[in-house]
Amino acid sequence: MLLHTLKTYNKSQFLADFQAGVTVAMVAIPLSLAIAIASGAPPATGLITAVVAGFLISAFGGSRVQIGGPTGAFIVVVFSVIMDHGYDGLVLATFMAGGILILAGLLRLGRFIALVPESVVEGVTCGIAVIIAASQLKDFFGFDAGALPAEVLPKLAILWTARDSLSPATLAIGLLTMGLILVLKRLYPKFPGLLVAVSIGSGLVVLLQLPVDTIVSRFGALPDHLPWPQLPVITIARLIELLPSAMVIAFLAGLESLLSAMIADKMTGETHRPNAELLGQGIANVGSALVGGLPATGALARTATNVQAGAKTPVAGLIHAFTVLAVLMLAAPLAGYLAMPALAALLLLAAWNMCPPATVLHGLKAAWPERVLFLGTLVLTVLVDLTVSLGVGIVAGLALRAWQQRSATSAH
Repeated sequence: MLLHTLKTYNKSQFLADFQAGVTVAMVAIPLSLAIAIASGAPPATGLITAVVAGFLISAFGGSRVQIGGPTGAFIVVVFSVIMDHGYDGLVLATFMAGGILILAGLLRLGRFIALVPESVVEGVTCGIAVIIAASQLKDFFGFDAGALPAEVLPKLAILWTARDSLSPATLAIGLLTMGLILVLKRLYPKFPGLLVAVSIGSGLVVLLQLPVDTIVSRFGALPDHLPWPQLPVITIARLIELLPSAMVIAFLAGLESLLSAMIADKMTGETHRPNAELLGQGIANVGSALVGGLPATGALARTATNVQAGAKTPVAGLIHAFTVLAVLMLAAPLAGYLAMPALAALLLLAAWNMCPPATVLHGLKAAWPERVLFLGTLVLTVLVDLTVSLGVGIVAGLALRAWQQRSATSAH
C-alpha cells in the first residue's frame, strides 16, 4: 500500500501525515510502556516494538492508515509465554508467528479471517479485558501483595486479603489520571490526552515526592537506543515446544489487524488489502523478534486516532515510528518517571473500551447459539486458557455456521 500511495504523493498529504503521525505517537508511547509492563516484559520492549514493528507494518502492510505496535490483546498470551518459557521463548514464538503470518499472506488466507464468528471474537476480547483489568488492580490501588499468580480468581483472592495495605497516594494518582483521560477525551478528542494525563499524574508524584512506584524505581532506567538485531536461539525441540504459542500469537495478530483495517476502511471509505496486511504483520513480527521486541499487530485505538488526526497514507505510520524512536533516544530518562498507577489507570480504561457494556449486552441478547459461544469463550479465556478458548470457540463457531447454512438450504 505504501508504494501504491507514493505514486501520487504530494506536499499536502505529507503535512497531514506528519501531523497525524506525531499525534498518534503521543498516544502510543504511554500505551506501549503500559502494555509491556502488564505483559511481564521490560518496559523498553514496548517502545522498541512500537518503533520497529510500527515502521514495518506501515511499510509493508495493506492498509493506508493502520498503526501497528504492541496491543492489549497480547498481554495474556505474552505473560503466559514468559511465565512458561522465559523471555527468550517469547522472542522465538514471536519470530515463528511472523513466519506463519508471512506464509498465510502468501497463501492468500486473509479472507478466511471473516469466517470466525463475531460472538467468538467478542467473547475472547471481553475475557482478555477482564484479565487485563485484574492485572492492574495492584498498581492502581498500591496494594502490598507481593508477586501475584497469573490466574484471575487466585489473584483477586490475594488482592482482597491485602486490601488493608491500600496506598492513598497511589490510588489518588490513579483516579486523577483516569479522570483527566476521560475529561480530555471528551473535551478535546483530537488532543493527545493520554500522554498529557499520564504525564500530569506522574509529574505530581515527582514534585510532591509521593511514595508511589514509577518505572525507574521498579525497573531501572530505560535504554536510549534500539538493540542490534540478532537471531533467537533455534532448536527443533524449542520449535515444537513453542508452536502452540506461536499459532495463538499469529492468529491474534492476523485477526486483530484485519478487524482494525476493516474498521479503518469504514472510517475512511478506502479498501485495505487483507493478504498484504497479513504479509506486513508477518514481516513486522519477525523484525520485532530480531530486536527482542513483543508481538505486534494493528492497534485499533491508535489507528482510529491516526484517522481522526487526518492521516492520508502509510507515511503517517512511518512518522509515528520515527517519533517514538526520537522520544526513546532523547527523553528516555523522563519516560522512566511515569508513575505505575497512572499507567494502570490507562490500561483499566483500555480494558473497559475493549469490552464496554454495549458489547456484553449484545452478546447476552443474541440468539442462544451465539450467546453460548460468547459466554463460553469469555469464561474459558478468564478461567482456563486463551489457547483453549480460541480453539473451542473457533471449532464450535464454524460448526454452528455450517449447521445454520445446512438448515437454511434444507428450508429452501
